Amino acid sequence: MTTPAAAPFPYAEFDGHPATEDDLRTAVFFNYGHFTAMQVRAGRVRGLGLHLDRLDSANRALFELPLDGERVRELIRHALGSAGAVDASVRVHGFLPPGDSATTVMVTVRGPARMPTDPKSMMSVPYARTLPHLKRPGEFGQTYYANLASRAGFDDAVLTLPDGSVAEGTFTNIGFWDGDSVVWPQAPALRGITMALLEQEFSGARIRSRHRPVTLDGLGSYRSAFVTNSQGIAPVRRIDEAAFTVDEELMKRLDAAYERAPWDTI
Repeated sequence: MTTPAAAPFPYAEFDGHPATEDDLRTAVFFNYGHFTAMQVRAGRVRGLGLHLDRLDSANRALFELPLDGERVRELIRHALGSAGAVDASVRVHGFLPPGDSATTVMVTVRGPARMPTDPKSMMSVPYARTLPHLKRPGEFGQTYYANLASRAGFDDAVLTLPDGSVAEGTFTNIGFWDGDSVVWPQAPALRGITMALLEQEFSGARIRSRHRPVTLDGLGSYRSAFVTNSQGIAPVRRIDEAAFTVDEELMKRLDAAYERAPWDTI
């Protein structure tokens, strides 16, 4: 018996079947929806329950419909199997095309990824996302400012509110270290899965964590900073002209806390 060849990357399925041209038109021409992004290793993912809760909560907020977690798990497993992948970058999108009464679920599979750990330089920009607690495709503003920062010689941008408060990176959460605690900006932002997992594991790693307003003119009170997303954790060396110490010991503690987070089988 011949084993079927794995599908090439990137691979996409809609509701459990390989993407057709009609399916892809939905994603291209009607991208009102939501998604979550995860790194899969050996068929497992950290914080699976958080991902499933995020999808269900966003689906209810946008479409007033639940999104069953067991169905999502089955669709992820199916897409990984069709792609012949046990290590991968996976995104799960929820759409409700006009006239439909049930959510269409798109699962995309790409090669595994990890955030480069070189220290980041970041440029502050004035941009506040609409409904920032929802993770959505087609974020024009974030992409625009990320590109603007890159053209100015920075690695990324930091989104700030009209009062100068720091909110988040373009596609990351940002944390600060004051020598005693990790400080997360108390501002409207997406609560990332990696950020949530770190907070869950901080007590075991003897790291204190707080949420409070962080302003651009107050950056000098922090010794170090870092960013997180589904691909990992990296230090920040400066925001605009405010420089931070790249604290290797802190980064080791953060990495160790993240490594403590259990893997969940999909």
